[in-house]
Amino acid sequence: MASLSIENHRQNAEVYHGAELGKQKSRELLQEMNLPNGLLPLTDIVEVGYNRATGFVWAKQKKPSQHRFSKIGKTVSYDTEVTAFVEDRRMKRLTGVKSKEILIWVTLSEIFIGDSSSGKISFGTAAGISRSFPVSAFVADD
Repeated sequence: MASLSIENHRQNAEVYHGAELGKQKSRELLQEMNLPNGLLPLTDIVEVGYNRATGFVWAKQKKPSQHRFSKIGKTVSYDTEVTAFVEDRRMKRLTGVKSKEILIWVTLSEIFIGDSSSGKISFGTAAGISRSFPVSAFVADD
Protein backbone atom coordinates (compact mmCIF):
# COMPACT_ATOMS: atom_id res chain seq x y z
CA MET A 1 0.00 0.00 0.00
CA ALA A 2 2.88 2.38 0.76
CA SER A 3 4.26 1.84 -2.74
CA LEU A 4 0.95 2.94 -4.24
CA SER A 5 0.94 6.08 -2.09
CA ILE A 6 4.49 6.84 -3.16
CA GLU A 7 3.58 6.51 -6.84
CA ASN A 8 0.55 8.76 -6.35
CA HIS A 9 2.78 11.53 -4.94
CA ARG A 10 5.92 11.04 -7.05
CA GLN A 11 4.96 13.59 -9.72
CA ASN A 12 6.53 16.99 -8.93
CA ALA A 13 8.33 15.54 -5.89
CA GLU A 14 11.96 16.03 -4.96
CA VAL A 15 13.51 12.54 -5.16
CA TYR A 16 16.99 11.59 -3.97
CA HIS A 17 18.78 8.26 -4.41
CA GLY A 18 21.58 6.59 -2.48
CA ALA A 19 22.41 5.96 1.15
CA GLU A 20 24.47 9.06 1.95
CA LEU A 21 22.34 11.56 0.05
CA GLY A 22 19.16 9.92 1.39
CA LYS A 23 20.40 10.18 4.98
CA GLN A 24 21.40 13.81 4.47
CA LYS A 25 18.09 14.80 2.85
CA SER A 26 15.96 12.97 5.43
CA ARG A 27 17.77 14.83 8.23
CA GLU A 28 17.40 18.16 6.42
CA LEU A 29 13.67 17.54 6.00
CA LEU A 30 13.25 16.69 9.69
CA GLN A 31 15.05 19.89 10.65
CA GLU A 32 12.94 21.89 8.18
CA MET A 33 9.82 20.49 9.90
CA ASN A 34 11.28 21.42 13.34
CA LEU A 35 11.60 17.76 14.31
CA PRO A 36 14.75 16.14 15.75
CA ASN A 37 17.20 15.07 13.05
CA GLY A 38 17.71 11.56 14.48
CA LEU A 39 14.03 10.60 14.40
CA LEU A 40 14.42 8.33 11.35
CA PRO A 41 17.76 6.51 11.71
CA LEU A 42 17.26 4.44 8.56
CA THR A 43 20.02 2.25 7.14
CA ASP A 44 20.85 1.41 3.53
CA ILE A 45 18.52 4.09 2.17
CA VAL A 46 17.61 3.57 -1.47
CA GLU A 47 15.37 6.61 -2.03
CA VAL A 48 13.96 9.63 -0.19
CA GLY A 49 11.19 11.77 -1.65
CA TYR A 50 9.23 14.86 -0.68
CA ASN A 51 6.25 16.32 -2.49
CA ARG A 52 6.06 19.85 -1.10
CA ALA A 53 2.64 20.50 -2.67
CA THR A 54 0.97 17.63 -0.79
CA GLY A 55 3.33 17.37 2.20
CA PHE A 56 3.93 13.68 1.45
CA VAL A 57 7.35 12.23 2.27
CA TRP A 58 8.78 8.77 1.87
CA ALA A 59 11.95 6.83 2.48
CA LYS A 60 12.83 3.43 1.09
CA GLN A 61 15.56 1.23 2.51
CA LYS A 62 16.93 -2.09 1.27
CA LYS A 63 15.58 -4.10 4.20
CA PRO A 64 13.63 -3.48 7.41
CA SER A 65 15.73 -2.17 10.29
CA GLN A 66 15.54 -1.64 14.03
CA HIS A 67 17.08 1.08 16.14
CA ARG A 68 17.36 1.33 19.90
CA PHE A 69 17.01 4.84 21.25
CA SER A 70 19.28 4.29 24.25
CA LYS A 71 18.35 7.53 26.05
CA ILE A 72 14.77 6.28 26.50
CA GLY A 73 15.34 2.52 26.27
CA LYS A 74 12.97 2.01 23.33
CA THR A 75 13.43 -0.10 20.22
CA VAL A 76 11.77 1.08 17.02
CA SER A 77 11.26 -0.93 13.84
CA TYR A 78 11.34 0.67 10.38
CA ASP A 79 9.85 -1.18 7.39
CA THR A 80 11.40 -1.04 3.91
CA GLU A 81 9.08 1.88 3.15
CA VAL A 82 8.29 4.66 5.61
CA THR A 83 5.74 7.31 4.58
CA ALA A 84 4.02 10.28 6.18
CA PHE A 85 2.42 13.64 5.58
CA VAL A 86 4.49 16.36 7.20
CA GLU A 87 3.88 19.87 8.47
CA ASP A 88 5.58 22.03 11.07
CA ARG A 89 6.44 19.87 14.13
CA ARG A 90 4.26 16.97 12.93
CA MET A 91 4.31 13.74 10.92
CA LYS A 92 0.81 12.31 10.43
CA ARG A 93 -0.67 9.29 8.64
CA LEU A 94 2.68 7.64 9.32
CA THR A 95 3.28 4.14 7.91
CA GLY A 96 6.13 1.67 8.33
CA VAL A 97 7.13 2.55 11.93
CA LYS A 98 6.52 0.44 15.04
CA SER A 99 7.66 0.77 18.65
CA LYS A 100 8.24 -2.17 20.96
CA GLU A 101 6.16 -1.87 24.12
CA ILE A 102 6.86 -4.64 26.61
CA LEU A 103 6.28 -7.73 24.41
CA ILE A 104 4.33 -6.36 21.46
CA TRP A 105 5.03 -4.10 18.50
CA VAL A 106 2.74 -1.06 18.36
CA THR A 107 2.18 0.69 15.02
CA LEU A 108 2.76 4.43 15.21
CA SER A 109 0.55 6.74 13.14
CA GLU A 110 1.66 10.19 14.29
CA ILE A 111 4.70 11.98 15.70
CA PHE A 112 4.39 15.55 16.91
CA ILE A 113 5.77 18.29 19.13
CA GLY A 114 2.72 20.02 20.59
CA ASP A 115 4.42 22.79 22.52
CA SER A 116 7.98 23.46 21.40
CA SER A 117 8.88 24.95 24.79
CA SER A 118 8.00 21.69 26.58
CA GLY A 119 11.02 19.82 25.22
CA LYS A 120 8.76 16.80 24.60
CA ILE A 121 7.88 14.86 21.46
CA SER A 122 4.79 12.63 21.33
CA PHE A 123 4.18 9.39 19.46
CA GLY A 124 0.59 8.38 18.75
CA THR A 125 -1.28 5.32 17.54
CA ALA A 126 -4.39 5.11 15.37
CA ALA A 127 -6.31 4.15 18.56
CA GLY A 128 -5.52 7.56 20.05
CA ILE A 129 -2.96 6.38 22.61
CA SER A 130 0.20 8.45 22.84
CA ARG A 131 3.42 8.66 24.83
CA SER A 132 5.83 11.56 25.17
CA PHE A 133 9.60 11.58 25.51
CA PRO A 134 12.34 14.22 25.63
CA VAL A 135 13.14 15.64 22.18
CA SER A 136 16.83 15.31 23.05
CA ALA A 137 16.53 11.49 22.90
CA PHE A 138 16.02 11.74 19.14
CA VAL A 139 18.84 14.10 18.18
CA ALA A 140 21.52 12.41 16.09
CA ASP A 141 24.95 12.29 17.72
CA ASP A 142 26.99 12.65 14.54
